[in-house]
This record gives sequence, structure tokens and C-alpha cells, in this order.
Amino acid sequence: MDLKQLFKTPNPIIGVVHLLPLPTSPRWGGSLKTVIERAEREATALASGGVDGIIVENFFDAPFTNGQVDPAVVSAMTLIVDRLMNLVTVPIGINVLRNDGLSGLAIASCVGASFIRVNVLTGVMATDQGLIEGQAHQLLRYRRELGSEVKILADVLVKHARPLGSPNLTTAVQETIERGLADGVILSGWATGNPPSFEDLELAIAAAKGTPVFIGSGANWENISTLMQAADGVIVCSSLKRHGQLEQPVDPIRVSQFVEATRRSLSLDTPSPSLAAIKLHSG
Repeated sequence: MDLKQLFKTPNPIIGVVHLLPLPTSPRWGGSLKTVIERAEREATALASGGVDGIIVENFFDAPFTNGQVDPAVVSAMTLIVDRLMNLVTVPIGINVLRNDGLSGLAIASCVGASFIRVNVLTGVMATDQGLIEGQAHQLLRYRRELGSEVKILADVLVKHARPLGSPNLTTAVQETIERGLADGVILSGWATGNPPSFEDLELAIAAAKGTPVFIGSGANWENISTLMQAADGVIVCSSLKRHGQLEQPVDPIRVSQFVEATRRSLSLDTPSPSLAAIKLHSG
């Protein structure tokens, strides 16, 4: 996976749009227009703040299913992602929670999104949704059937879960890449908002042997300079929200602060090409 080709930088910052509850979820509010309008505001805030990519998640649909989501969720996410792709110019990815990689891949392939995130690609994880089994064999074959070039970013020992058995991190990374054929791997802390340790990132980078490794949670402008010394990119959400609270909308000022801190840690003195493209696109 060539990060520079996809994100126009070798060290991408990927912001997250947490969608408000979608149709059929327990907290669905009855207005898809409201969901779309907030998603558009958040994507605009992330793009104008300088992120290199955006990932869209049905985060507020909890409690999640451990299998495929309802068709109404797929329909809504397809509509929303298509709208966002016409609004910003950075690459967009999709994460259909809890682990519906097939739906994510279908949406991405149809609307031309660039990548998906899959929480459990290989192995078996015990989660609050029950046991989730990796379905790499189905997902990779489906991608081939679709003739799709959508990239697959896969979590390794994903947060809010525990593996069955006791695989070590090095083995888990190697199997996700070599047997699951992930295009990139994601390493998180034990829960949303908790960062992975620097030592674990170093182990993951060594095991990945050139496959990109992303920080998947817990990054903020105070720790990013340390964490990015042992990672290729970062997926960030909580610290970009107003007051750092998950339920709040994205705060454009916090986005800019995080991007500035990350760029400074990478010794980049010029704004990313994607930011210039967004400004040009928005007139």
C-alpha cells in the first residue's frame, strides 16, 4: 500500500466522522437530513483543518451487531459517503461497525471510496457483541469479484475485545498481513481514547516489514510527537471533538492544533498537498 500515492503524504492523518444514529439503530432520531448535515459539517471541519483522509463510521449505532448490518444502514451510509466525496477532495474510507467488512467494501466500491477499516480480519475475538470471527477469505474474494481496488486497513488485537487464545502481537500482525492480506494494519489501545504503547508500535512496525502501521486510538497533540516516531500514520477522532468528548461535534480549532503538532513532529514545514487541494476545491 503506497501511502504517498493514496494520501499524498507518507505519514497520513486520517480524521473520523462519527455518524449520528442511522435508521433501525436503537437511537435513530427519524431524520436522515439531520445526520447528513452534521456529517457534512464534520467532514468540512476535518478537511479544512488539514487532515489527509477521512473515515466514516456508524459509531452511534451502538449496540452493534456482530454480523452484517441492516440494509437501511448500508443505504444510508452509501448516500452519506457519496455526498461527502462531492464535498471534500481528501480520500474517504468506511468502517461499518462492528465488523461488516463486506458491506463496507460494497459501499466503497460503488461510490469510489478509497479504503475500508475492518476490526477483525483474522482470528476470533471475544467482544461485547459476542464472538467475532475474521472473514478474510470472504472479504478478499468479494473484492476480487467486484474488481475493486479499495484498500483494507485491519485492526490487530482490536480495542474493546480480547483474543481467544494468547497470540502475541508480532504473530497477530504477521498473520493479519501474510494470511489475511491486509493492505495496512491498525494498532489501538484497550478502548476508545486510549493510545497503544510506543513499545507495541515498535513491535508492530518490525513485524509488518514495510506494510503501513496506523495508530488507531488515543492520539492527541501532546503524545503524537512520540507515537509517530513508531508509526506510519494515525487515525484520530476523540481529541478532535469539542472538549475532547466523543458525543460532541468535531472542533475545527482542535483539528488544526492536532495537524500542526503532527506535522511539526514529522519536521514538515509546508502544508499537505491535500489541504491546498481542499482550499482550491472550496473556492
